[in-house]
Amino acid sequence: MPLLNNIGALTYALDQEMERDNTIVVYGEDVGYEGGVFRATQGLQKKYGVDRCFDTPLAEAGIVGSAVGMAINGLKPVVEMQFSGFMLPAYNQIVGHVARMRNRSRGSYNLPMVIRMPYGGGVRALEHHSESLETLFAHIPGLKVVIPSTPYDTKGLMISALRDPDPVIFMEPKRIYRAFKQEVPEEDYSIPIGKAKVVKEGEDITVVAWGALVRETQKAIKEIEEKEDISVELIDLRTISPIDKETIIKSVQKTGRFLVVHEAIKSFGPGAELMSIVNEGAFLYLEAPPTRVTGLDVTVPLPKSEHYFMVDTRKIADKIKELVEY
Repeated sequence: MPLLNNIGALTYALDQEMERDNTIVVYGEDVGYEGGVFRATQGLQKKYGVDRCFDTPLAEAGIVGSAVGMAINGLKPVVEMQFSGFMLPAYNQIVGHVARMRNRSRGSYNLPMVIRMPYGGGVRALEHHSESLETLFAHIPGLKVVIPSTPYDTKGLMISALRDPDPVIFMEPKRIYRAFKQEVPEEDYSIPIGKAKVVKEGEDITVVAWGALVRETQKAIKEIEEKEDISVELIDLRTISPIDKETIIKSVQKTGRFLVVHEAIKSFGPGAELMSIVNEGAFLYLEAPPTRVTGLDVTVPLPKSEHYFMVDTRKIADKIKELVEY
């Protein structure tokens, strides 16, 4: 099996599916000739030609709007928003057309398309490069929102997204693009959208994370379990929408405590929805109030102050201990 990082796994998935399905087209700003800012599509134009992998003007609304037309007419567009913050000019297209086309046409049309976007902090960039905006998409009916945390999941979830009959927002935590490598099978496999993964079983507390913070949470768990008599269960959500409620509730019913860890700001963030799910589905099992470790309620700060804003190992470990000792 090849040893790949997240970028390599992403390219691998796109390549395999483009070879299998000639209706897939990949495009966006600098996506063709250069292979994208992070080189996720490197080599695809050379292999498949400029008709299937090409560059576009700096016009996000046009990129997404054209994908709607392509999808209606039998193609499977995969478009890249260079950074998640650059998606905002296209948000009207995403909400007004991408998410609603199946419902608006009473099922006459569906949009098999993937919108890729690097997101999140940790690379000392400005705010429109570093925001975590998953809630803006998860709140919209008609969109699936996927965030992988490992190379294995990146390939499997991207293949599922490319084969889905409806639009998928594929958010990629850029600070772990090249952070580590993992064996990724050469053969075809997919990971179901909407299914979380129990990364580590435990008895005392359930922690849910996704994206780059799965790795950060694993470090925190290792640290606290070496120092304290605490057993932590870790769930990688993998899909923000639809949420795998069953896996979360089953875990909390076992552990009695719940912590959600995310990079997005606290207020009106995804953590609030997850805590509501726990309160509704496992309230009588709780031994401590569900809580969260999140980004601060401010705009992502300038690079020198980014470490104050970001969720780190220490913040996660401290909150785990606090909940277990409640």
